[in-house]
Amino acid sequence: MNKCVFVTGGSGFIGSAVVRLLLATTDFTIVNIDKLSYAVNPLALKTAEQHPRYVFKQLDIIDEAQLHLLFAEYQPQYVIHLAAESHVDRSINIAAPFIQSNIVGTFSLLEACRKYWAQLPVLQQQVFRLLHVSTDEVYGDIPLTAHPATEQSAYHPSSPYSASKAASDHLVQAWQRTYGLPVLISHCTNNYGPFQHQEKLIPLVINRALEGQTLPIYGDGQQIRDWLFVEDHAKALLMVLQKGTVGESYNISANNQLTNLEVVSIICHELDKLIPASKIGINHYNELITFVADRPGHDRRYALDATKITQQLGWQPSTNFAEGIVKTISAYLP
Repeated sequence: MNKCVFVTGGSGFIGSAVVRLLLATTDFTIVNIDKLSYAVNPLALKTAEQHPRYVFKQLDIIDEAQLHLLFAEYQPQYVIHLAAESHVDRSINIAAPFIQSNIVGTFSLLEACRKYWAQLPVLQQQVFRLLHVSTDEVYGDIPLTAHPATEQSAYHPSSPYSASKAASDHLVQAWQRTYGLPVLISHCTNNYGPFQHQEKLIPLVINRALEGQTLPIYGDGQQIRDWLFVEDHAKALLMVLQKGTVGESYNISANNQLTNLEVVSIICHELDKLIPASKIGINHYNELITFVADRPGHDRRYALDATKITQQLGWQPSTNFAEGIVKTISAYLP
């Protein structure tokens, strides 16, 4: 076993933040396993490309045979599993890629991990960890007056995306219970920050506003999401990986509950201060806001209780939304 970490989906939005953090704060070799889907931003890992401890392998995790070869070659101590299809709208339109990546891909990775782990000496087996990164959406719609979901909350996924992530969670739990594979699971709220794919709400709004296009908001815009700065999430994941208890799950949240309309309005307000809206022929960017038909099965509220990770592991977010959204907007400015 080597001082090596596998990061599946390491070229994605969250994965690239994890890779950057690992390179900056550890002495581990980082092997990024990614098939390079449409959502990858090549700039996210530009600073890592020439790093002596960074290795990139273009591979779909469904290919279990190739995973076996990578495990044999690099003999990792840790695996952080982030590879997933994650855009809800896309899952509603075409669900099959989500079933393949999120369920079949997780199964292939679990089997590769299990077979690698089973042949390790006992002391190395005790050190190995697989961290499976999941989402708050597996808990489904949280009533407005209800307490945020805890790690003991029941699963009630609403979309093909969240259902596929719930299924992958159950596979991970089963491989721990049946085979003893040392796994951990994390659930996070909505991430935001630089390098996020443009189809997600915050970059979509920023880019469309700068181009003077309408800013579409589903339904009445009162859907509530809990926003987490991506770099805070990366730090939490590293803490769970190194300090978490095997077999446990941990909710990761910054407790920034905002409606979609509030988020869009805040972005417009910040843009007003940075780039006068008069350049695109209007007085304020919020004039571009328009309401469109709600999407099918649109959950009203997601919210997580992060008490466990705070009390047991000592993690707390360091970036409030006011600070994080300015950092994010600045990263997208021309």
